[in-house]
Amino acid sequence: MTEGKPSPPVVLAAHAVCRSFREGSSTLEVLRDVELSVAAGERLAIIGVSGSGKTTLLQILGGLDRPDRGSVQVLEQDIHALSETERGALRNRAIGFVYQFHHLLPEFSALENVAMPLLVRRERTPVAIARARDILTRVGLAERLTHRPSQLSGGERQRTAVARALVSSPSLVLADEPTGNLDGRNASQVFELMLELNRELGTSLVVVTHDSRLAARMDRVLELSSGALLQLASP
Repeated sequence: MTEGKPSPPVVLAAHAVCRSFREGSSTLEVLRDVELSVAAGERLAIIGVSGSGKTTLLQILGGLDRPDRGSVQVLEQDIHALSETERGALRNRAIGFVYQFHHLLPEFSALENVAMPLLVRRERTPVAIARARDILTRVGLAERLTHRPSQLSGGERQRTAVARALVSSPSLVLADEPTGNLDGRNASQVFELMLELNRELGTSLVVVTHDSRLAARMDRVLELSSGALLQLASP
């Protein structure tokens, strides 16, 4: 009798996550006992109407916001039980972020922007620059290394942002509408790039998106509705 393949390790796990916001005299419950588990290398899409709490959930998963109740584990560490310094170190080592707007530093070149996460963790400058150059080459920007964000097209800026998120080979990438600010052609190129790097590096992807075509390419699709995550489809 042949044994089945072992399950991949869990990279991200959220348990009973709740988050509310005060609106005048009332309370808006955005997340209600959210449960989520993401395996190594898995690709997950989260969809939902505007204002449903998708960005809030992503920020809590990445340790940028705190839940009112519940826990989030990244690589088996409770990210919200860590000190601010420890939490920042875990984010820098294990999590990459991609946003709808690239958030590149305007005064630095593409190469310097991508090297920044490595420099923040005190990596030697020649090593950081070499890694940044390598991944920018892999995303098709070898000829644009010295260009500042203002000198790059929208698609090039977003590819630079993807390179920055992946330069440290994180276990997890959290992406909030990563193609939402791009035209159809550039959106397709950026998303194909993310899938390619997911396959090559084994990085887990959690992507918030309104793009149904993008969501359909993921391993799982969850909808955030009335504060809860509901599974809609799987391959």
